[in-house]
Amino acid sequence: MSKLSKNIRHLRSLKKWSQEQLAEQLEIPRARIGSYEEERCDPPIDTVIKLSNLFHIAIDALVKCDLSKFDSESFMKVGENRILFPIVVDKANQDAVEVVTMKASAGYLTGYSDPEYIEKLPLMSLPFKTVGTHRAFPITGDSMPPLKNGCYVVGKYIESINDIENGSTYIVVTKEEGVVYKRLFKKGKSIELHSDNKNYQPYTVKNSDVVELWKFVCTLNNSDSQAEDVNLHDMMQLLQTMQAAIEELKKK
Repeated sequence: MSKLSKNIRHLRSLKKWSQEQLAEQLEIPRARIGSYEEERCDPPIDTVIKLSNLFHIAIDALVKCDLSKFDSESFMKVGENRILFPIVVDKANQDAVEVVTMKASAGYLTGYSDPEYIEKLPLMSLPFKTVGTHRAFPITGDSMPPLKNGCYVVGKYIESINDIENGSTYIVVTKEEGVVYKRLFKKGKSIELHSDNKNYQPYTVKNSDVVELWKFVCTLNNSDSQAEDVNLHDMMQLLQTMQAAIEELKKK
């Protein structure tokens, strides 16, 4: 069974709909639902779009992922639909952080909504409890001191621009700029992005151009390495040091 046919059956069962009820929602004959679920034919693109809008699931996730493996309540809303952003865990069943490596960051603007791209990102765990979906992004340039080129910023995904706290820092993914880390201020239908390095002037982007927002949680600073040399192994060593320091403080 293809993932799409399996997902149609799975999403219908979550709604506790019969095939006839789903057919009514899509305005198609009931027999077509049976043929889709039994993989006797594939739904046309206009029906796939209707399914995406009806269940609030991104088309990529409908076609490429087995949605039955994930908790639908953990999907994050992006625009009108939901994207596959389930909270991931490591081998110890602890909440994990997806790491956008320096190499992967080059393709993030086109890959952020692709479940296959996201699933290939390496995972790490932080030495403190996290709630929600978190992701680590590499920092380039010198616009946000004291962070240096090659640091990683861990952010927590937020669903709405309305949730921005003026003056706080965020990783922002926009259609034109790609991934940037800035201090944000809401300005009606746009947001103003400020650098802490005053040599860089603030600039604005339209709310409609923002595709993702991640609120700052912590940084992983490996200042002895060049940006291209920073990798997951370096960060894991840093996290182990942080964990040991935290455990020592607990004992005291």
